[in-house]
Amino acid sequence: MKKNSKPITLAYSVDSDDLFMFYALLEGKIDTKGLIFEHQRHDTMALNELAINNAVDITAVSIRAYADICDNYLLLPHGGSIGVNYGPLVLSRTPLTPAELTGKKISIPGFSTTACLVFKLICPDFTPQVIPISPFEKTFEALRQGEVDAAVVIHEGNLTYRERGFHKVLDLGEWWWQETGLPLPLGGNVIRKDLGAEKIKTVSALLRQSIAYALEHRDEVIDYLLAREIRKDPALNNRQLLDRYLNLYANQDTLEYPEAARTGIIELFNRGLKAGIIDKPVSVEFAP
Repeated sequence: MKKNSKPITLAYSVDSDDLFMFYALLEGKIDTKGLIFEHQRHDTMALNELAINNAVDITAVSIRAYADICDNYLLLPHGGSIGVNYGPLVLSRTPLTPAELTGKKISIPGFSTTACLVFKLICPDFTPQVIPISPFEKTFEALRQGEVDAAVVIHEGNLTYRERGFHKVLDLGEWWWQETGLPLPLGGNVIRKDLGAEKIKTVSALLRQSIAYALEHRDEVIDYLLAREIRKDPALNNRQLLDRYLNLYANQDTLEYPEAARTGIIELFNRGLKAGIIDKPVSVEFAP
């Protein structure tokens, strides 16, 4: 089949679960129906900015960021990172209670991240310091040096914080579950509306196929991640830990948003609007 001349820009995060999802596309494991994909990888804050600037065709974003881009993008019905009674952690150098976070200097991975929104719902009064998730070690170094009192952590370091000597103050996904009884929709993939209905449908099917391939060939993809990826966190040069992380954020819920997760998105925006964190009502639209 003749390939289209203009590549489709596809951006996703430096996290292993995103590369897991797009492995089949990146490595030519599925037929792309003549479409060419240009792959980009950025940290979460940068991805959100790309979408806000309407700069890529498809990108992974924080669900929170969708509130700012919903005029130009549709949420894809797959590719979600969903925490079911688990999620980003708030970590500290010395033991703290959640109540003691008030007024403290706390690092966040970006103002447009879901983790920041949820943390603001819990703790409206704090001094934020933005530390992007890449390199991962930067957040831990800021904690270790006392540059911040606590850190909201959204990456694989959540599995290795004990070995680093840090303390868990709060699990944002647990808090959300206790508050709402819903899973916490942390991230998702979006596609530009102006690609047109036919191309959106074709691309959506290909991306779903890529996720399905990874789930069906899990060991193959984990081998790839361990061998090819330059691991951000040396402690995750460990098959068991990597598998555990993928179990959290690259699973059957990633293949298709369950209804509870879709409800969680609406609840997240409603609470953000009520708290004044989101400035206007959000209409959530899914691609086919």
